[in-house]
Amino acid sequence: QVQLVESGGGLVQPGGSLSLSCAASGSIVRINPMGWYRQAPGKRRELVAGISSGGSTNYADSVKGRFTISRDNAKNTMYLQMNSLKPEHTAVCFCNADIDYYVASGCYHKSSYWGQGTQVTVSS
Repeated sequence: QVQLVESGGGLVQPGGSLSLSCAASGSIVRINPMGWYRQAPGKRRELVAGISSGGSTNYADSVKGRFTISRDNAKNTMYLQMNSLKPEHTAVCFCNADIDYYVASGCYHKSSYWGQGTQVTVSS
């Protein structure tokens, strides 16, 4: 069994910063690409930033220069540093990871996992 747990959301004023974390736990063999997504009220879930197992990153145009994604493979944890936040960044943020996990001795399966989501609210 594998779980992703996000933390670090909350209320911040416009122009402020927040840092999110996503910790993976369970019978993990390896974690492949990971990403942060957001879903604003009434809108579809969209990719904010992604990071490969080797550390290559990609960002949505709207967050380039403001957000930084990183990961610590030893801790099975991914981070998102969000700076210069705007009210339009208000959303539920989800982490996603493609994970190889043990099913039996010497055997593993691949699956995509989602965290439960953490609310980010940017408001004065």
